[in-house]
Amino acid sequence: MNKKSVRDVEVAGKRVFVRVDFNVPMEDGAITDDTRIRETLPTIQYLIEKGARVILAAHFGRPGGEVKEELRLTPVAVRLSELLGKPVAKADDTAGPDAQAKSAALQDGDVLLVENTRFNAGEESNDPEFAKQLASLADLYVNDAFGAAHRAHASTEGIAHLLPAVSGLLMEKELDVLSKALNNPERPFTAIVGGSKVKDKIEVINKMIEIADNIIIGGGLSYTFFKAQGNEIGQSLCDNSKLDLALEFIEKAKKLGKNFMLPVDIVVTDEFSKNANTKIVDVDGIPADWEGIDIGPKTRELYANVIKESKLVVWNGPMGVFEIEPFSHGTRAVAQACAETSGYTVIGGGDSAAAAEKFELADKMDHISTGGGASLEFMEGKALPGVVALNDK
Repeated sequence: MNKKSVRDVEVAGKRVFVRVDFNVPMEDGAITDDTRIRETLPTIQYLIEKGARVILAAHFGRPGGEVKEELRLTPVAVRLSELLGKPVAKADDTAGPDAQAKSAALQDGDVLLVENTRFNAGEESNDPEFAKQLASLADLYVNDAFGAAHRAHASTEGIAHLLPAVSGLLMEKELDVLSKALNNPERPFTAIVGGSKVKDKIEVINKMIEIADNIIIGGGLSYTFFKAQGNEIGQSLCDNSKLDLALEFIEKAKKLGKNFMLPVDIVVTDEFSKNANTKIVDVDGIPADWEGIDIGPKTRELYANVIKESKLVVWNGPMGVFEIEPFSHGTRAVAQACAETSGYTVIGGGDSAAAAEKFELADKMDHISTGGGASLEFMEGKALPGVVALNDK
């Protein structure tokens, strides 16, 4: 991606507005996973060391353009201060009087976190007036929020037209890794596509059939393929409007000489709970009143063998309902194979990243994307508004 990064501009003494992704999981006001905060530290530390006056902005939750006390970013400021080992000032608004006063008072190397951008209705509507208010806080704009780059919001896209606009180090890394994987992949290249619905993954499956050598399908979306081939799928998930498309994908892969892999056996359950009865059946043996919930042991072995022989693996979407222990084995097997392969592994954020964390294999992956939706759209070949708006080199 031929975009300027924070390394390409002079930042000393400048007020630098950095859009970050601090939409972290929280319970009872306590952060339960600070990965997204830690991922932005290289950019923030770089700016501090270069003598910039750092103004951080992020969204949190879905307040719908209103101030919601439980969605304030105060706990994030506290955690960030601990991680940086220096005080982080906190504004009570995003671009109002408090943010204006506190940003004006910053000295070189200081850090300020403004309030949740989505407390303002103008954020999600990309209102030009709100973008102007944000831009008035700073001299330079840095987008380091890859997880929000697929949204054309005031703080991710609008502001980038009003100030010199460059990528942060995390954004740069995400774009470099994903671009390299898609444009110049090492082979054999295996794409793993899971998740619940075909309609969410149409574009990415289509794209992967074109560029990958092996396409591994799992999760709820696989039952649409089974039904399209005339199999009984019982109570399993199915996109009935996509049956023809599923057959087209199989046909396209065959024409292009690609290895398009569907499960050969399935874990089925009689109810959706951790105490349910389960059994393993071949894909043409799903009972009418049971539901497919995970890939079976033969499929796990087949998939793991292909993954381990790959030079590049891109994984987006789980193989089953991995959050419930009896249905987690397929996703765990894929995660384990990704961890064990000597090839380069790219995990496309979202549920795949959550699974790698849950199975304590995250540190064995080469790159875990911080943006589920953004990485998916990037892999589909779509332009990301938050990236397009940045200055070219």
